[in-house]
Amino acid sequence: MAAESCKNLELETLQEVTITEQEFESILNLQSVILEMLALGKDSVVILDKLCNLAEALLPNSVASIMLVDTKTGLLNVLAAPSVPQSGHQALAGLKPGADGGSCGNAVFSNQPTFVGDTFNDPKWKDIRKVAYDFNLRSCWSMPVRNEENNPIATFALSSFEKRMPSPFHKKLLGTAAAIVNIVLKNEDQKKIILEKEKKINLFTTALKNTSEGFYITDKENNILEINDSFTKIMGYTKEDVIGKNPKILSSDKHDKKYFEEMWRSIIEDKHYAGEVINKKKNGELITQWMSINPIYNENDELQNYVAVFTDISKLKESEAKIEYLAYHDPLTSCYNKLYLEDRLEGENPDNRSLILLNVDNFSYVNLSYGFDIGDKLLVGISNELKEICKESQIFRINSDEFALLCDSTADVKASIEKIRTHFNRVSFYIDNININVSFSYGASYDGNCSLQNSALALKQAKESGKNRFYIFSKDDTNIDVNKRENFVKYNNILHEAIEFGYLVPYFQGIRDNRTGEIVKYESLVRIIKDDEVIPPFQFLQTAKLSGMLPDITKIMIDKSFAVMASNDYTFSINITEDDLDLDYLEKYLQEKSQEYGIAPQRITLEMLEGMSSTGKRDHIRQLNALKRDGYLLAIDDFGAEYSNFERVLDLDIDFLKIDARYIKNIDIDNKSYEITKSIVYFAKNAGIPCIAEFVHNENVQDIIEKLGIEYSQGFLFSEPSETIG
Repeated sequence: MAAESCKNLELETLQEVTITEQEFESILNLQSVILEMLALGKDSVVILDKLCNLAEALLPNSVASIMLVDTKTGLLNVLAAPSVPQSGHQALAGLKPGADGGSCGNAVFSNQPTFVGDTFNDPKWKDIRKVAYDFNLRSCWSMPVRNEENNPIATFALSSFEKRMPSPFHKKLLGTAAAIVNIVLKNEDQKKIILEKEKKINLFTTALKNTSEGFYITDKENNILEINDSFTKIMGYTKEDVIGKNPKILSSDKHDKKYFEEMWRSIIEDKHYAGEVINKKKNGELITQWMSINPIYNENDELQNYVAVFTDISKLKESEAKIEYLAYHDPLTSCYNKLYLEDRLEGENPDNRSLILLNVDNFSYVNLSYGFDIGDKLLVGISNELKEICKESQIFRINSDEFALLCDSTADVKASIEKIRTHFNRVSFYIDNININVSFSYGASYDGNCSLQNSALALKQAKESGKNRFYIFSKDDTNIDVNKRENFVKYNNILHEAIEFGYLVPYFQGIRDNRTGEIVKYESLVRIIKDDEVIPPFQFLQTAKLSGMLPDITKIMIDKSFAVMASNDYTFSINITEDDLDLDYLEKYLQEKSQEYGIAPQRITLEMLEGMSSTGKRDHIRQLNALKRDGYLLAIDDFGAEYSNFERVLDLDIDFLKIDARYIKNIDIDNKSYEITKSIVYFAKNAGIPCIAEFVHNENVQDIIEKLGIEYSQGFLFSEPSETIG
């Protein structure tokens, strides 16, 4: 059954959904980790807790839970939820499935996935609304786990502390996790079956003659006296074949002398033996059995007989082998996977090996142009070629378009790479009437420096040099930025504290009207003040973007900036991001805050980066146009830094262009900066759009800005950012 579940899990994992290759890899990695734990025989509770932790890591600000249906009462109880406090387990104990029973109660009641984006208001949470309030569960998505009769037996759920609905990736994650829970539960059932059978073996009686287990009785000289019908059914031998003979006739010769010596020691000294044995049927076929042997003594404690009972566990062993195979192999190419590579790298001496990473150049274009089916066939073809020409190396597929070769360091790394390059220069792949040529970018490390991280750094260097290039890691390499990871961890923690404890504050920088010489408006700039230290945005905004916290920062800045500006009449600007538009909350949130603080939309300018306006999604453009209709003004920040899509500027009816600081700061000494700025101003004036010059830091710069007719100046020459206005 576990083997069939694994097969179903593979099919479900490969179903077409709209997720990225990186998201697809994340799900495969989760699957590989759990299957490895199954292969290693880890406890089911430990496995399910690990599954919850891995799923939580793929949905920040969430907790995962698994609830099991009680077969007697039909009620739901928590089976695994490592991040949920014990009080939460108790609150959910005895949950009754039903239309008002929350996401999990609904998933079991309807036998369908249930996605609730607002637990505080959705009627599906009517009966357990208090749980949502008590533990701040703002949304909850639940997937039923079904048995072979397609009836729900459990649920896998992700609950978030913020209102949200699942993306295609998270729906795929829920489906994969539910399938894995199914495998774990079936595996646990199989273990219980074996334990139950062993108990029966320990309590053997003459009634065993009528059981499905095979058994035989021997005399004290170990000659067979009796067998049951199951013995014949399993082994193929009849009574006439075996009566009076030694059980050695069943031997497969797969066990050595020491094995049988230990068996007999256990029988004589412990009065019992139980273990796995490989025997041979009458037709010569090998069979794996769980064998239990007990001596029988008479009332005088004299040995009379031996009784052996065995169970065919061949299918279970096949299932275990399949689980182990899936844990360490890529299902598409049959190459070893990243998990196995990491095990190999951790378990061996690095002084005698080298690791070459091969990234397929422009593979994304193959998928986009010809479809994923052609891309998959190409990957299979590439792996077959690598297996043929790199027989001395172990081959791994560690990413969607990335392979790895682990080889003896006695081999020349450069020579190995040149061998592969030469081969693939001569090879074309003809797939479904399409001819495709392939090249790689290569990154390698060897001896004491051999590691996946070092090879990945080398691959990054190679890709930055162009296509079909290679780079070999050196311990003297100066391109390693170790501080990036440390900074990310540091500022990720600071951001979480800042959001939770109110350390985020707006600083206001004045914007001068060059026609009147007065400060007429302000820009709200984010800062973190912690332990009397002011942390500027360039130190934490990239971390905020990677961690998905930009919308939280935007909301706080809107609220706090409005609170300050409610006491004056200045116009002011606030920065918005692509992440804010992805969540589609700005229009409603701004309306609420405008009403709360009594600030007219016409006082507010929303600043966005140039790339957002140039390449924005269709829905982003819809939101920006809606904000314009509501009365808010739009400005493009850092104009000239990226795409300079003049047509999109006109389409959006932009109110201000902020010229990128890189051109303004050197405009008095750099003719190129001057000419670019002049062109932007010319375009803006013809379009009737006022310009704001950023980074105005000295009189010479300001003099040129005024001569170019730029309407506004912003910079330290006139105003430094401050918590106060004026």
